[in-house]
Amino acid sequence: MTVSHILGYPRIGAQRELKKATEAYWKGDLDRATLEQTAKTLRADHWQAQQDAGLDLVSVGDFAFYDQVLNVSVLLGAVPERFNAAAEVDQGDVALDTAFRMARGRAPSGEPAAACEMTKYFDTNYHYLVPELHAEQTFTLASTRLFDEVAEAQAAGFTPKVALTGPVTWLWLGKQKGAAFERLDLLDRVLDVYADVLTRLAEQGVEWVQLNEPALVQDLPAEWQQAFERAYNRLQSASMKILLATYFGGLGDNLSVATRLPVAGLHVDAVRAPEQLDSVVDRIGPHQVLSLGVIDGRNIWRADLAALRERLMPLKVRLGSRLWLAPSCSLLHVPVDVNAEADLDAELKSWLAFARQKLDETVTLARLLDQRATNADEQRLADATRALDGRRDSARIHQPAVATRLAATTAVDSQRATLYAKRAQAQRQALALPLYPTTTIGSFPQTDDIRVARRAHKSGELGTEQYEMRMREEIAYAVERQEALDIDMLVHGEAERNDMVEYFGEQLDGFAFTRFGWVQSYGSRCVKPPVIFGDVTRPAPMTVRWSEYAQSLTQKPMKGMLTGPVTILQWSFVRDDQPRETTCRQIALALRDEVVDLESAGINAIQIDEPALREGLPLRQGEWQVYLNWAVESFRLSASGVTDATQIHTHMCYSEFNDIIGSIAALDADVITIETSRSDMELLNAFKDFDYPNEIGPGVYDIHTPNLPDVDWMVSLMEKAAERIPAERLWVNPDCGLKTRRWEEVEPALANMVEAAKTLRARQAASQAEDTASV
Repeated sequence: MTVSHILGYPRIGAQRELKKATEAYWKGDLDRATLEQTAKTLRADHWQAQQDAGLDLVSVGDFAFYDQVLNVSVLLGAVPERFNAAAEVDQGDVALDTAFRMARGRAPSGEPAAACEMTKYFDTNYHYLVPELHAEQTFTLASTRLFDEVAEAQAAGFTPKVALTGPVTWLWLGKQKGAAFERLDLLDRVLDVYADVLTRLAEQGVEWVQLNEPALVQDLPAEWQQAFERAYNRLQSASMKILLATYFGGLGDNLSVATRLPVAGLHVDAVRAPEQLDSVVDRIGPHQVLSLGVIDGRNIWRADLAALRERLMPLKVRLGSRLWLAPSCSLLHVPVDVNAEADLDAELKSWLAFARQKLDETVTLARLLDQRATNADEQRLADATRALDGRRDSARIHQPAVATRLAATTAVDSQRATLYAKRAQAQRQALALPLYPTTTIGSFPQTDDIRVARRAHKSGELGTEQYEMRMREEIAYAVERQEALDIDMLVHGEAERNDMVEYFGEQLDGFAFTRFGWVQSYGSRCVKPPVIFGDVTRPAPMTVRWSEYAQSLTQKPMKGMLTGPVTILQWSFVRDDQPRETTCRQIALALRDEVVDLESAGINAIQIDEPALREGLPLRQGEWQVYLNWAVESFRLSASGVTDATQIHTHMCYSEFNDIIGSIAALDADVITIETSRSDMELLNAFKDFDYPNEIGPGVYDIHTPNLPDVDWMVSLMEKAAERIPAERLWVNPDCGLKTRRWEEVEPALANMVEAAKTLRARQAASQAEDTASV
């Protein structure tokens, strides 16, 4: 029999129950016991959904209050000293509030501390908490949560397969702190705890443990390849079966490493890397299970069950009961249930499959291969074939005028008229900004009043005219507060926007939207990606009237705010019937029209955010340049229709820039703002070593924590920045948008930021005066 399973399930809940309960707990509106009960109920619901679909195993260990990598850090006792973990334990375990303070800098109990660094999980829009590693670090089994959840599942009658980040990938994702050392020096100490975990799970009667090792789909140095052999040779003594799970790409040159490991089974991604299947089948051991990830865990399009059955039948004949089927990766990256989408039109809805439907697709495909399909399975096969045929033939997908315009673009369309040095002179004259100019990244708090007004407008309770009047009031308030704070370049605050991608998609043709299509980005932060199903065009201006209104309220320069083409692409569920490059360039042309219209309306600074630029990098370096070429070209296509005096900004956050700094420079943005506060300005080393030619705003405080940034601390950060980048090319700004913060947090933080900038100017003036006097 073909075993069906999944690598993980969305944990936020169909109605974002986990998000709401967790945030209520942080605010003090919910007690710990109620939070834990909410989590328990969600886990039971998710296990029941898996069992009801017919999966042979349910996934346990994929639940997290904040992040699955953080879960392992807590499990190993890898808690930085500043969080005083020893004083905060729950019956011997690292306390939940300690984990929350690692993630956010503060929790309902315990003293605030600097949060752990956060960055993107491989090439997804999911963020994980980076493990902090020290040369003398020790590890110990410091949490029983995993074992408690296994017992919980067993008591409810489920057969659990435990899912856990593997030991080598956990180290790979970590970051050295303190004295220099090799992360792999810690491997044996980490393995000691993993061995204890496996022993304890075996004692609970767990048969299968899925150790997630997606690091195996990346380029690995030889010592890291050898580390997998060392690790799994050590762990093979556990009296249980290990399923080594890889995903997000192909094994490539790590194929022989993965297939030689002494594990009971191997999972590979057959969606991202279908070409690897035959090689994997040829190499896998004669007694090993091969789990094929054939249902797309990263996108929402319905699977072609008929084509998959035809492709997999020869493998079924060859492997027999050793063939397992699953989605390609955890379903964490897709929404929960398309059946909740009552507002989607029937045709488009028939093309989609969310997490709950992917359970059905996995089970149906397994039964089809086993020739034990039920009537419901045969109906699902027929429905899928009919829907896919309809999608291919649908007239709503292709617009000939879009293809014609795209074909007519030339290299000139992706070039500013002159180089940065000349543009900078025109911009300084037009904008008249001081040294160390201050600005923000774009958004201001989305207050309860704003959300209430948006919901009322959406439901029809509040008319469009009244709603827009309310949004203008919010914009006026944001402008007033910025002027009172003496910020140099203002923003309108984005009160009218629900999400930085969804807002634009709602105004572009070729996009569709869900009501409950939420996915987790980090912690309690959820996003609702648009669905790009057809050719993209801009029927009308999208932001111009809001920015024009905001500019009318002030004499200071107002920055127009747009989301860039690569980020709109990356943070959407993208059509899979044409190259992503083509879709991205379509979006770029639509944004280009918006940029030109903003300039015509008197907006002389325009920010085109691209926080997802690095996220889109293929996991194999040999594939980078092709992607970077079209990604950079798309950004430049959107930005290059303006005159020299219009200043183009971009923003990126939580990314490593060292290895793509040339491409970031090639964007040719006049100003780039980046996240550097959590990394203590380390990221600027890349800009210094490369001799980055344009202007930079290194984020001086972390907006993801409610902690108030200290003036002296921000000054010291900027002085570190000035050692790397000339002061006349530095901006002072937060590290990200302020949408998720409250005004009572934002105003004192920005007041301190402005004071820091003024201190820097005074010191610079004093230094210049001394230099003049000494001549």
